[in-house]
Amino acid sequence: MAKLQSLDPNTPMFAQFKEETGPIVLANTFVVPREKTEAFLALFRRQAEFMKAQPGFVSLRMHKGTAASQLLMNVAVWESTEALAAAFGSPEFQRMAAEFPDDVVSYPHIFEQIDV
Repeated sequence: MAKLQSLDPNTPMFAQFKEETGPIVLANTFVVPREKTEAFLALFRRQAEFMKAQPGFVSLRMHKGTAASQLLMNVAVWESTEALAAAFGSPEFQRMAAEFPDDVVSYPHIFEQIDV
């Protein structure tokens, strides 16, 4: 299973699930060894298909770092933290998440839009 790290140590992912707000953006940056990128993306596509079918899902985009970067970043929009938490906590999603290699590191964080 991928190692989950907090992007902001003061607000870990599971604490963010308790915040009732929406719409929200989940930005999840992954550090993936180059030789495992294709396998990672194949599994991620399976997860994405599952998430797209969940209540409250809005959209999803995957991005890759430029040059020789080992970073991939998923940006997903959800109607609410409750919807994301329900999908994330589902047994089917958790089974897929357990398939990620141990040497993948994930930095998920939930954001809400602000006007500037």
